[in-house]
Amino acid sequence: MGKNEFLTPKAIANRIKAKGLQKLRWYCQMCQKQCRDENGFKCHCMSESHQRQMQVFGQNPTRIVSGYSEEFETTFLEHMKRSHRFSRIAATVVYNEYISDRHHVHMNSTQWATLTEFVKYLGRTGKCKVEETPKGWFITYIDRDSETLFKERMKNKRARADLADEEKQEREIQRQIERAEQMMETVDSATANGKNEEGNKSRMLEKNEEDADKKIKLSLGSSFKNAQEKKDSSKLLFDDEEFESKKGKSKKQIDDNRSGKNESALDELMKEEEKAKERSNRKDYWLFEGIVVKVMSKALADKGYYKQKGVVKKVIDKYVGEIEMLENKHVLRIDQAELETVIPQIGGLVKIVNGAYRGENARLLSIDTERFCAKVRVEKGLYDGRVLKAVEYEDLCKLAQ
Repeated sequence: MGKNEFLTPKAIANRIKAKGLQKLRWYCQMCQKQCRDENGFKCHCMSESHQRQMQVFGQNPTRIVSGYSEEFETTFLEHMKRSHRFSRIAATVVYNEYISDRHHVHMNSTQWATLTEFVKYLGRTGKCKVEETPKGWFITYIDRDSETLFKERMKNKRARADLADEEKQEREIQRQIERAEQMMETVDSATANGKNEEGNKSRMLEKNEEDADKKIKLSLGSSFKNAQEKKDSSKLLFDDEEFESKKGKSKKQIDDNRSGKNESALDELMKEEEKAKERSNRKDYWLFEGIVVKVMSKALADKGYYKQKGVVKKVIDKYVGEIEMLENKHVLRIDQAELETVIPQIGGLVKIVNGAYRGENARLLSIDTERFCAKVRVEKGLYDGRVLKAVEYEDLCKLAQ
């Protein structure tokens, strides 16, 4: 058996020594060989295989160094993402964990001479948050994964929608309180006016009774007095008729006021129902399958999709739609924040995508460009034939034919 065979004590000892970390200065990245001492590294550099690798390196050194640098950076950040994704940790700790793998890309083959330079590079490029402390350099991984960013954006959007709903509810409660106060004031003023009218009527009746008493007492006088009494009695008769006519008119006015109050109460109830329906059906998402939308994402301008129209084929997680473009039939997945509703010509079919009548199909009757709203008539369904006079542009969208 030879001197350094597989199971000899010498071979086993060599493998045990080579298993642990060795000095970086005695590692050859081109040959991927680790030497244990200076003499071994010198002998390796004089070997024929090393000379051939150095000839390859000499043909394009910049490309090889940049390749090793890119591989070192990628594997280092991958380790950070797996092990310390959301934590602030010392750079030396991460580096020691990284180099524990024997076959890692060594730093002496990259463009960075020291770990400090590499950490500063990560901070400059925005790949990690870097802090210098008395205990050394600390780094925090910045997660720029598209899925994570998308989830965070959706979370922020839902939080903003919840805040908007709370503000709407508070404003609605405040309006109801003000309306109740106004109704109480009108009721109080009406009761006060009613009391004044009753007081005036009672005073008029008392006057008439007093006048009647006086006239009865003067009936035993002379002929002049009798003539005067006739005149006064005729006046009284006409006064009574006027009083009766006024009384009839006041009754008619009261009846009219009561009927008007009933109509206004009915209008108030209908308005309350509409507002309740608006609150329940008003959502922060508006995409529906089969509607025509316009792409407003400037990021897609280079590919020719900016301000182009497409049909929503599928709605994903309420906020994202799969859009089939009308021109080239390409299918894109776009968030509703980067889309815009489309208003058809008068007489065209639309989908009410938000508000009290959300989900209903309607026909466009007219457009008010000054108020940015449209008049539509609901077609089919529970509200068939109902005309909605002022629906905002954002709550309407053209239906694909």
